[in-house]
Amino acid sequence: MLHKSLRILGLGLLALVLASGVLVSAQEPVEITITGTASGAGFDWLATVVKPLCEAQLSDAGMPVTISPVEWVGSGDDFRQQVVLDLGVGQGGDILNLDGFWIPEFVEAGLVKPLREVAGDAVMEWDGWDQIPEGLKTILGFQGEIYGIASGTDARVIWYRADLFEQAGIDVPWTPTSWEDVLEAARTLKAAGVEWPLQLNAGTSMGEATTMQGYLMALLGAGQHIYDFETGKWIVRSQAILDTLNLYNDIYNIEELGSQRFQLAQNGRDLSFESFSQGNTAMLVEGDYFWRSIVVPGGNFGMDNRDEVVRFAPMPAEEPGMGYNGQDFVTISGGTGYSLNPNTAHPAEAWGVLACMFSQESLEGFNELQPRIRARVDVPVTGDTTMSAIATEILPLTTIRPPLPEYNRVSAEAQLMTERVVSGEMTPEAAMDAYATAVIDIVGEENTVDMMGS
Repeated sequence: MLHKSLRILGLGLLALVLASGVLVSAQEPVEITITGTASGAGFDWLATVVKPLCEAQLSDAGMPVTISPVEWVGSGDDFRQQVVLDLGVGQGGDILNLDGFWIPEFVEAGLVKPLREVAGDAVMEWDGWDQIPEGLKTILGFQGEIYGIASGTDARVIWYRADLFEQAGIDVPWTPTSWEDVLEAARTLKAAGVEWPLQLNAGTSMGEATTMQGYLMALLGAGQHIYDFETGKWIVRSQAILDTLNLYNDIYNIEELGSQRFQLAQNGRDLSFESFSQGNTAMLVEGDYFWRSIVVPGGNFGMDNRDEVVRFAPMPAEEPGMGYNGQDFVTISGGTGYSLNPNTAHPAEAWGVLACMFSQESLEGFNELQPRIRARVDVPVTGDTTMSAIATEILPLTTIRPPLPEYNRVSAEAQLMTERVVSGEMTPEAAMDAYATAVIDIVGEENTVDMMGS
């Protein structure tokens, strides 16, 4: 009966561990720390859903634990640096909140290990894997191994203020079908008095937010990815890259449709969020994180009238049919999740908590706090029509970042390339040439392709 109840709760591994006789029910509770960047609804989930639910379930199973969520108050980049330092000296929380694109580099550095190596082969017997599509398993995977469980995934769109559009005489709902449609809307908004009609992330200060929400969203619209998955080479020069940089130049220098300052200031991303929430920016290319965590009432830049005035439109290709894979609209997805620290002194208990965290019951509790696209297919988006629409309309268009250890360094060069254009330091052609030189130095010329023939 115990084994059956554990599997119903999504803790099949615990049943197997208990059956092996490794654990005894009389043990004192051990502390399992969960450390990460989760804040707001994410931290509330850990504190108000995961902690009571999983402590009770594991206690009933003869594995008493005390779960201690630890909230990180710095930036994501700062947390990444702290994780690298902790793992490098054998420290850190028992369960770590990691971004999927960190995994390849962490693996190459020997900082993380596959779940089955940390907690045993029985990890793969967890019945929750049956509810997670292969593509979402790989968010925290690398070279066929699984290093954690994804909290879910996301998609990127153009968020716009319907009230500003209507005041400018632009029909709502608005669905642009080309870059020119986006620029024309921005021009109309500017003529109507909107201070900054359009925000497309650029520069090094925004870090990966520049690459994902800015550069790649435009590059995919120009028909290309940062990496050619068919040939296994990084694209260093192309017409698509040049078109993307020219778009940045149009927005920030030639037509001044966006704030150059936001792209160059250390807190520029927050400044763009604040500007949008206050009605001074009309369009902002961002992930669904923006809807559910930034402008949500009570969020960092919460808008009490969010549901009435904030809308989204899919990001169009440069021209219809010109987008990546011949698409009319494009997006890209990432995802974070939780991994086991290979240095944990309590691998069985840590896995028990992790499995419980990603049980159907736990994630349903998370969705009550924050509806979003979860990794488990038996936990659909409910209670938020906007998030449901993104899941059904936008997610099928998506692609992912190349899961390679070199990606972080190449991404940083893409951020620098956009900064050089936006700041006026370089022309788009010169910035692309500098990018090409830098990427060749990182990955080797044999692993790059130059589509401009230079």
